[in-house]
Amino acid sequence: MSFAPDIRNSENTMEDVIFPPSDLYSDEPPLETDLHRLQMTLLIQCLEWVWRERNNFYASGNLTIYYSPRQRKSEQFRGPDFFVVLDTERKPRKSWVVWEEDGKYPNVIVEILSSATADTDRGLKKQIYQDIWRTPNYFWFDPDTLEFKGFELVGGRYQELQPNEVGWLWSPQLELYLGVHNSKLRFFTPQGELIPTPEEVAQQERQRAEQERLQREQAQQQVVEMEALLTRYRERFGELPENHS
Repeated sequence: MSFAPDIRNSENTMEDVIFPPSDLYSDEPPLETDLHRLQMTLLIQCLEWVWRERNNFYASGNLTIYYSPRQRKSEQFRGPDFFVVLDTERKPRKSWVVWEEDGKYPNVIVEILSSATADTDRGLKKQIYQDIWRTPNYFWFDPDTLEFKGFELVGGRYQELQPNEVGWLWSPQLELYLGVHNSKLRFFTPQGELIPTPEEVAQQERQRAEQERLQREQAQQQVVEMEALLTRYRERFGELPENHS
């Protein structure tokens, strides 16, 4: 769901506004460090894996969101590091242009903090996501200090989410937990299971196949050893007596 108004139909939009072309490219700088880039990729991969059968969402990161035809690029404001839009077509995009997407804004945003962006993420961006975009769930995570907080939009204001007994935060929009696992921000199912990456799934399958192979080899070895034992018995005592019971 989206709490955002359709910009084209907004009463605040002047009749003489000429909307820019919808085919706008993203205009974001590279993420600060490899940690930030890997964390963003991890979130996208995991969500796309767990929702691999769904076609009604869009997940991306470090992608410009154009939300006003009068928008001017600000050095203080960039696209979210990770965001999810629900109830929309799942397809590749060059950027997210709100007025070409039925007025939809992200339902969930995660900012990955750094020394250069933390103040903006905790302040200006939080205010924009609350007051202009009205994004229902906002989280931030610092891959260096592991600081992790989340917020839910309640009555037009962000209320801080309270962690469960293991420190995870529930996202009502995603119906998933977010929590820190091995120093990375990860998704968890409502039952508490870690949502894997495709690579982790492939690794698990390889391990399972290897375990099955070892079990087959062990069973075959047991058969060989039993046959050898029977051969030695026959050589010493003859054939085993028949059971007439």
